[in-house]
Amino acid sequence: MKIAFYGSSLLSSYWNGAATYYRGILRELAGRGHDIVFYEPDAFDRQQHRDIDPPEWARVVVYDATPEALLRVMDEAADADVVVKASGVGVFDDELIEGVMQRAKPHALRIFWDVDAAATLDEMRSAPAHPIRRALPDLDMVLTYGGGQPVVDAYRGFGARECIPIYNALDPTTHHPVEPDPRFACDLAFLGNRLPDREARVEEFFLKAAALSPEKSFLIGGNGWDSKAMPANVRHRGHVYTAEHNAFNCSPLAVLNVARDSMAHIGFSPATRVFEAAGAAACLITDAWEGIELFLKPDEEVLVARDGQDVAAHLAALTPGRARSIGQAALARVRAEHSYALRGEQVDQILRDRSASITHRQQQMERA
Repeated sequence: MKIAFYGSSLLSSYWNGAATYYRGILRELAGRGHDIVFYEPDAFDRQQHRDIDPPEWARVVVYDATPEALLRVMDEAADADVVVKASGVGVFDDELIEGVMQRAKPHALRIFWDVDAAATLDEMRSAPAHPIRRALPDLDMVLTYGGGQPVVDAYRGFGARECIPIYNALDPTTHHPVEPDPRFACDLAFLGNRLPDREARVEEFFLKAAALSPEKSFLIGGNGWDSKAMPANVRHRGHVYTAEHNAFNCSPLAVLNVARDSMAHIGFSPATRVFEAAGAAACLITDAWEGIELFLKPDEEVLVARDGQDVAAHLAALTPGRARSIGQAALARVRAEHSYALRGEQVDQILRDRSASITHRQQQMERA
């Protein structure tokens, strides 16, 4: 099937945490015979900070962030068998969800793919005329980055015909163990952009832990932290490109995951970095959120912390041998149960089943 996918960026992870998620799933779909066209705007300096060149498994259309360019790329939705509008494109989101679905051909599968479901649902609760809320009755399904049954129930409550979580996963060809890099050596590293709904949790789980552990060394990577006051034992790295993620994860004694407020509240939403760190055999410490045991087993494959005090305690007790044991156990788990090959197989089956149902329904209507 020909898939027209309108998202933030496939080529750049700059202010775009969904990039590796898109890459992992769409590459697997291409390997299963689907023809992928990914439409991304030239916005937020992402094209100046590309992590990858246009891949051979997808055609990438980069369009100017202008109304004229938007109309041209929306018109191409009429050529696709599957039309996907992802959340968080960043420019023309409202116009895209209405425009591409209206232009889709009658037999096309129409999908909204939400990579920040908790935030989208909060917006819809406060805005009855929200564009996604208006679009839901005419869409065939919603796919989400995570969220479990609470997100499924919420979307169905807003009128979605079907909602299926497609969780983050590991691509072992891009994220895997490598030799440590002295640039990233420390006791605890955290990688994530500075965002309003994450900052307070970073203060609690990372900066408080650093303040409580003056004898330990800490490293923070990601955009926006350069103006943040931090303890003296914290180094700031800035943007870390995807090609550097393996070294970033393999060099520290442990790596920290901190969920955004909305994702921590709803649970069942492991970030991409959870699987990237586990895929590099890193010893991962994560803030507590409901559903973690579905992905990694606490105390054996991951260390779970309720607050910064817990993070500091984990670090104080952690030896290099125990860190290696936890990292190796996490690597084995995600390779066996949480690969993008498995996620791609899941999405492929969903697309084929739902497309067949649409075709059957259309045929019945024609006979009638």
